[in-house]
Amino acid sequence: MEEVVLMKGNEAIAHAAVRCGTDGYFGYPITPQSEILETLAELKPWETTGMVVLQAESEVAAINMVYGAAGSGKLAMTSSSSPGISLKQEGISYLAGAELPCLIVNVMRGGPGLGTIQPSQADYFQTVKGGGHGDYRLIALAPSSVQEMADFVGLGFELAFKYRNPAIILADGVIGQMMEKVVLPAQKPRRTDEETIEQCPWAATGRSKNRKPNVITSLELQPDAMEKNNIRFQAKYKEIEENEVRYEEINCDDADYLIVAFGSMARIGQKAMEIARAEGIKVGILRPITLWPFPTKAIAAYANKVKGMLSLELNAGQMIEDIKLAVNGKVKVEHFGRLGGIVPDPDEIVVALKEKLI
Repeated sequence: MEEVVLMKGNEAIAHAAVRCGTDGYFGYPITPQSEILETLAELKPWETTGMVVLQAESEVAAINMVYGAAGSGKLAMTSSSSPGISLKQEGISYLAGAELPCLIVNVMRGGPGLGTIQPSQADYFQTVKGGGHGDYRLIALAPSSVQEMADFVGLGFELAFKYRNPAIILADGVIGQMMEKVVLPAQKPRRTDEETIEQCPWAATGRSKNRKPNVITSLELQPDAMEKNNIRFQAKYKEIEENEVRYEEINCDDADYLIVAFGSMARIGQKAMEIARAEGIKVGILRPITLWPFPTKAIAAYANKVKGMLSLELNAGQMIEDIKLAVNGKVKVEHFGRLGGIVPDPDEIVVALKEKLI
């Protein structure tokens, strides 16, 4: 029988981390994601599963601890909110350059700068476009429910290890703080050292047999060798784009207008869609679940079917750039969003839809 519990999105992340067999969590408190670290401290998984939970001295220290743990083939994760993720960007780029799998959680707050502790989706550029240096990508999952906050921990680790690439759960403050029913994953045992060595032959475990020790680094001083690395990275990213696109479609078959939204805004957009349909306006909603790889082909398929698209975001307009690239000028695309942590109500969205597209 499934165990259904009521908890916050942040709490679901913490419980799922323990149950998915995570080896180590390294974090630093910042609103609105502090409950992740606080919940892990309450659960004390070091007494039950052996999972390490450590509050680092800074966000920079936390991401570099993840680098060390990931380099030894362990399931390592960290979490923060927008300014903290900014501080982690150098380490994230290093992780991508060294092809180390790990899981990062960003529960977004408003900015720029210290901004506000209220919710936002303004880290889309920072995450999807790559906030650190170099040509790299993060597998980016955007949950719209507490259930997906829990589910995406396991999925994030699965994809990270499948492609030896960092994955990030890009949530917003609404999803992190809201409470919903959730079914937590079954408890998995942590991998043994022997299983880690067998499943991660690239890892620096210190127990290599009949071969030279693995060296984990993103440094390559020879230009031709660095170019080969980057070409290999790009081939991997192309494979991810071909195989790992995830999205949800609601009432899109007969839609005259399409709302594209992720996270909490997809939930509010769905209610706006219902209001619009009650007024005789055929609106559908497409929710990107992976912000990268972005559902470009799925959105492009509607370019000749609908009269207009509304990019619904809790920011000044960031995802809209990818929507416009997808439709290539074949249909009108407009943006609606609120700034500063103000969450719009569905009626506002319906009014914007009428004013901008109808």
